[in-house]
Amino acid sequence: MSYSVFVDTALQLPAPDVEALIEGRVIAAMPRMFIEPGRSFALYPANISINLLPHEQYYRSSFLPIAKTSFSQLSSETVLIKAWAKCEWCQILNDSESLEALSQLTVWTTDGLQQTLLQRRYIFLTHLRVYLLPQPLEIPVHPSGNFVSLPKSLNVTDATPVVSESIFAKRRHKLKKFEPPDYPELEELQSALVYLSTTNPKAKQLDAEIKMFLGWSEKLPTTQPDPDLAWISAIAQIGNSSDGNTFEKLVRKSFIKLGFANSNNKPEASLNPESTGGAGGLDFYCETPYQVVGECKATKSETVADGTPAQLIKLGHKHLQEQYNCCIKIIMAAGQLNRHAKLTAIANHMNVIRPETLQRLVELKAKQPGSIDLLQLKPCLEQQPFGEEADAKVNRYIDDVREKLKVRSQLIKIVKNRLEITGVENAGVETLHGAYYANPNPPQPLKLEEMHEILIELSSPLTGYLGRIKGENLGRDRFYFLRDLSLED
Repeated sequence: MSYSVFVDTALQLPAPDVEALIEGRVIAAMPRMFIEPGRSFALYPANISINLLPHEQYYRSSFLPIAKTSFSQLSSETVLIKAWAKCEWCQILNDSESLEALSQLTVWTTDGLQQTLLQRRYIFLTHLRVYLLPQPLEIPVHPSGNFVSLPKSLNVTDATPVVSESIFAKRRHKLKKFEPPDYPELEELQSALVYLSTTNPKAKQLDAEIKMFLGWSEKLPTTQPDPDLAWISAIAQIGNSSDGNTFEKLVRKSFIKLGFANSNNKPEASLNPESTGGAGGLDFYCETPYQVVGECKATKSETVADGTPAQLIKLGHKHLQEQYNCCIKIIMAAGQLNRHAKLTAIANHMNVIRPETLQRLVELKAKQPGSIDLLQLKPCLEQQPFGEEADAKVNRYIDDVREKLKVRSQLIKIVKNRLEITGVENAGVETLHGAYYANPNPPQPLKLEEMHEILIELSSPLTGYLGRIKGENLGRDRFYFLRDLSLED
């Protein structure tokens, strides 16, 4: 349940430390004074250093580029406040034995921490739960002091935490016990992406996903929709028109988008959208991961005559010869087939698929890139029924994929909610199975073993939706939340 609080002061911290807190890279700061747990305040990025060491010696090399950028972006007249924080705990360190472990969990070097301890005699390590402000607050620069009075009190809420409660609890436990980080190699990889991610969109996305996996971020930044959706959304409209040439190009682009390919450069039997087959060539031909050949028929209102399936047979044998018989055969057509065309299509094992169904399939691929498995789609295209009833097979495949995505999204939500409600760090399979059926309308029935297999799938490093603590057997595996799986209509 959300709550609000009034904040009238801001804690001054070095600008890089504030940036690390906002990124979720750290959950602690080193103020110059003890801070009472429960106190709330804004975070003021100041042009100050903790000690006399240069930045290169004070901040870990993996964080140094961000530290330098944070200082360089400071203004001499105003300060931009982006977040507020609540102190959850404040521990006092006065020995050097734990500083190396602390360095691994933060952005500071061991030497920097040693120097700070020598200079102050004590380190006040404040554990902070950080929340983003709806809008940044710009205030005049304040010359000095631990806390700065804000021009006016802010009524802030906990609606936008940098990290979830369960992830914060897990990281806070590590910080209290000075346990090493789980994935130091991934932290190094993320650091290597810092410069590249500013110019490369794929590197930026990978950077965001790694931060999510490490628990530095609560959710991925808002990403732009797949630009291909612009032409994908026109497939049905063009297919139901008389623009056959454009429809053929869209069909070819669709098969490429789905993951089909063709190394054949001959325009008579290719998949190149910019070099269509023309009057004497096949409308589309795929070589991998399996052979597919097809004919397109954009129609505004008329029925599809027997000439369309007959054309596919004629050109298929002409350009592919013996390979034609090994191909899955598809007619992309908006209009209804007449009686003769139906008989020819069924007798020759041709799938008749509507433009609306193709659009639906490719839209799912664009919105959920890993959702379409072409090898699982293959049986839908090579088994009876053929003809116009084949369209229903493909739609059932799409519905099945969407249903599987709903199940996975629901399981991720269950793990997330379970940990946030109970405050525990992870949950077992039996507990999650019970929570799944606590919902009066679960997406589909799941046996305990089936759920366990899906949870393992979601905790794979290649998916990274959940984390897994491996047990000795099924009942001993435990899972925790990493990131959401959002579904689009």
